[in-house]
Amino acid sequence: MTQDYGLGIWGDSNFIIENGKVCLNTQSKPAIIDLVENIRSQGYRGPLLLRFPHLIQKQIESLYSSFKQARDEIDYGGSFNAVYPLKVNQYPGFVKNLTELGEPYNYGLEAGSKAELLLAMVYVKLGSPITVNGFKDRELINMGFIASEMGHNITITIEGLDELESIIHTAKERFAPKPNIGLRIRLHSVGSGIWAKSGGINSKFGLTATELIEAVHLLKQSNLIEYFTMIHFHIGSQISEINSLKKALNEAGNIYAELRKMGAKNLKAINLGGGLAIEYSQFKGHQDRNYTLKEYANDVVFVLQGISKQKNEPEPDIFVESGRYISASHAVLVAPVLELFSQEYTESKLNLKDQNPPLVSELYDLYKSIKSSTAIEYLHDAISHLDSILTLFDLGYVDLQDRSNSEILAHLIVKKAIFLLGNSEYSDLLKIQSEIQERYLVNFSIFQSLPDFWGIKQNFPIMPLHKLDQRPTLSASIWDITCDSDGEISFDATKNPLFLHDVDVEKEPYFLGFFLVGAYQEVLGMKHNLFTHPTEATIKISNDGKFEITNILESQTILDILDDLDYNIVEIRDMLAERIENSVLVDEKQKKHILGELYLFLNDNGYLKTVR
Repeated sequence: MTQDYGLGIWGDSNFIIENGKVCLNTQSKPAIIDLVENIRSQGYRGPLLLRFPHLIQKQIESLYSSFKQARDEIDYGGSFNAVYPLKVNQYPGFVKNLTELGEPYNYGLEAGSKAELLLAMVYVKLGSPITVNGFKDRELINMGFIASEMGHNITITIEGLDELESIIHTAKERFAPKPNIGLRIRLHSVGSGIWAKSGGINSKFGLTATELIEAVHLLKQSNLIEYFTMIHFHIGSQISEINSLKKALNEAGNIYAELRKMGAKNLKAINLGGGLAIEYSQFKGHQDRNYTLKEYANDVVFVLQGISKQKNEPEPDIFVESGRYISASHAVLVAPVLELFSQEYTESKLNLKDQNPPLVSELYDLYKSIKSSTAIEYLHDAISHLDSILTLFDLGYVDLQDRSNSEILAHLIVKKAIFLLGNSEYSDLLKIQSEIQERYLVNFSIFQSLPDFWGIKQNFPIMPLHKLDQRPTLSASIWDITCDSDGEISFDATKNPLFLHDVDVEKEPYFLGFFLVGAYQEVLGMKHNLFTHPTEATIKISNDGKFEITNILESQTILDILDDLDYNIVEIRDMLAERIENSVLVDEKQKKHILGELYLFLNDNGYLKTVR
């Protein structure tokens, strides 16, 4: 029986399972595990981040086509536009593919800082939109004017009246071309989900109704009202409930109409911000959104058209940011399992005595005689016996060898019972598996590669890349290689019941894939324990279905990491060399050998190395 790990829920037809392997759902159907082995055969070790540009293209196409269809169905008068918020993923391996694939759609970029605006000025085609959000100083506003003078279609979104005053002042000093001006509105409406607090009247950004009125007056007084072309709102990064969006659209649509009646006749666009959700859940009953892209697009154009007709105003151009929707699916993190901690619990490790304590003998009998009809009963007995043995050990009635034998036998009974019970869903079995989890040590850092899991417990789909034609039997708790107890994804029988295979990784490799990691995870990743961005590779799929592995970029070396933290790497090398040279414990030949070893270590990445 094929195990799909909820692929039908979160996979969006991007991947399929064939011959027990996760494959790209393209013409040639390459298996991800085969791509990984190809890259590893070139000497790369540690975790890998695989980028799939064809999935970026798929998301762009689906976004634009859904809104085109929605507009065509009701003869909507406004245009549809999209900008990608660079804060979601600024890595060149993503951004360069995005701008190339988005060019036919006039796809633009959104910047929230000076560095991001510079990227937008370089990579956005002239005429495609650039929007600038977030708090701005005079220098950032000046850069926005320069972008306009270069010929860019740029809109600077005002977060506060002081920024508007800076724009007014700058406009008097600069040349004739001027950027468009947007006003961010502070809605009473709030979103839903983990990031809902970014909307509402107490949100961090935006102008109140009173400030909006004052802003329009200032624009008129300074003869800049003609450049006021957009209002912007944002109610959350991952909107789980469609009704939250519809409520916000009603409020924003009415504000749009009122501002136009106040004389803002060039106001023609509403920017919905981000929030178009993707599905992260692997399990039915825990879905992250209650709508489809088609419903999202239909509701946006329907609500805005209704308000426009009611208020007798033109239907606004629609802008969306939707960075998570575009980028999340394009990247897959792949990491090898280094160890299963209960591998020590094997029959070969038993060291039974000629005369064993009665409870140990009973455990051995349970292990040898267990069968399907007795599996649950023997499970309960095994757990009870192990508890009793541990108590007797604390009291000094059994020795360490007896305790070791009891732990091995109890774990062997659990494994055997799970195998015998097959796919039976006994509540007792789930409870026991929650208590006795297999701990998988995986060669990656949660803090670096899945920071949203560490920070806000955002789950990501996890599955093995192979052995999917075999039944996984072990309740899995994933441990990363950091020396931090928070670096763990625990087994959760109710929300996240992940089961993996019983594999001897000394004899065969076992790789896990972490999916939908292309949004925020790379840019939020921390250098905890000085683990850095993993080695990345881009997998390009041609029209005939063939694939090409390109742009392999190895993880930073240890020296690079230290240099990033402003250590003097020349000083570090010199001090290491000096201390080895001064060592009286080794001779001159050995000193040269040690220096050579250290040179190799310093110029390699910090992830663990395995032969397989």
